[in-house]
Amino acid sequence: MAENLKARLLPPRPSTPPGVGGDNPTDVSLKNRSNLILKRPLFQGMDMVGLKKRGHGVRSWIRIDPAGNSQILEVDKTSLMRRCDLPARDLRLLDPLFVYPSTILGRERAIVVNLERIRCIITADEVLLLNSLDNVVLQYVSELQGRLGYKLRALQLLKPDEQDRKRALSDGDMFSGSSADDLPFEFRALEVALEFACSYLDAQATELQQEVYPVLDELTTKISTLNLEHVRRLKSRLVAMTRRVQKVRDEIEQLMDDDRDMAEMYLTEKKEQNLEFSFLDQKSTSFFNYSNVGVGGSMSAPVSPVGSPMNEPLHPVIEKRLDKSLSLSRSRQDSQASSQTAVEELEMLLEAYFVVIDGTLNKLTTLKQYIDDTEDFINIQLDNVRNQLIQFELLLTTATFVMAVYSVVAGVFGMNIPVALFDEPSAFKWVLSTTGIAGILIFLGFLWFFKQKRLMPL
Repeated sequence: MAENLKARLLPPRPSTPPGVGGDNPTDVSLKNRSNLILKRPLFQGMDMVGLKKRGHGVRSWIRIDPAGNSQILEVDKTSLMRRCDLPARDLRLLDPLFVYPSTILGRERAIVVNLERIRCIITADEVLLLNSLDNVVLQYVSELQGRLGYKLRALQLLKPDEQDRKRALSDGDMFSGSSADDLPFEFRALEVALEFACSYLDAQATELQQEVYPVLDELTTKISTLNLEHVRRLKSRLVAMTRRVQKVRDEIEQLMDDDRDMAEMYLTEKKEQNLEFSFLDQKSTSFFNYSNVGVGGSMSAPVSPVGSPMNEPLHPVIEKRLDKSLSLSRSRQDSQASSQTAVEELEMLLEAYFVVIDGTLNKLTTLKQYIDDTEDFINIQLDNVRNQLIQFELLLTTATFVMAVYSVVAGVFGMNIPVALFDEPSAFKWVLSTTGIAGILIFLGFLWFFKQKRLMPL
């Protein structure tokens, strides 16, 4: 087996006639082998096609169509760019190897969504979700399939007259807003992504809140290094989560403030407009062909030779007028689509989840305020203990000064100088009592001074 593999990988050995040039057969074989090694290609035997395919970054994607059917696709980056008409920098936001903040981008034919663990590309015909074993991703797929399937079953159960009546009511009720069942496919997918992102962040915020409050209560009763370290870690988690929630909130708020970005996200409407434009182009082309037949010669009746030269210049005029009318209609439709696009549906959808994510941010802000208040309370307690230690140190310093009086008296009477007071038998008692009374008076004088200066609560 090894010999066969080696024979396939190595080039064929050239046949050399023995005894050429009078060399030794062993030397000839060594020279041939060295020549073969030098002439052998550098990457012979390596699968270069496989290397190129692996370099393109083929990833597994979950495709969900408007009917709720799902399938797994193996698509490389280049094919995905052509399929969704997206630049490479937008696809880089969905790369799981990199960590990017939450982003919602509206493009010409797709919506790029990167919300926490939900990374997908939404078009008018499908949702391409990055395949993962994450529980949130699987729940997103099942929830989206359930909602799409429910809508499909509801439409199948409705009768034709009921469908017409429902369509008329939805078209006539301009100021009441549209219901969730009337949302296009891309907004349904975006709604599920926003719902999962907001609920995931809110659940994490609630879990962190339940973990922080007992630790802070324990810290207020017992200040220790272990409790302080625990609070520091929880505060770091809180800051990171606040940043993530703030980014999602800012992204939704930015979309709500810009009507053009919201109008770009109406993919189904743009697709229908493109189909209508293509139908108008086909109709104008058929009209041009019919006008050519009518001008050059009718198939039903002959045209007089006198009238045909006069009618021949009419074809460019008709074509010019039709082109002008088509261009005017297209520009009018584009202006109406850009200025009068009904962005109320998307705005209401974003506003609903903006309220949810703003509530989560307020919850985290309140939690951070509680942590700051606890830190201030702990600092006050530490300052109080520090003040008590300073007061005790001041008392000790005063007592030390009083005791120094005895040292001065002992130093004076310890000199080898003859004094008449040494001959008195009760001199020691008088000196000791007098020095003690003087020390007490000095100590009381210091306490009175501290009380007058409010250095110590006495």
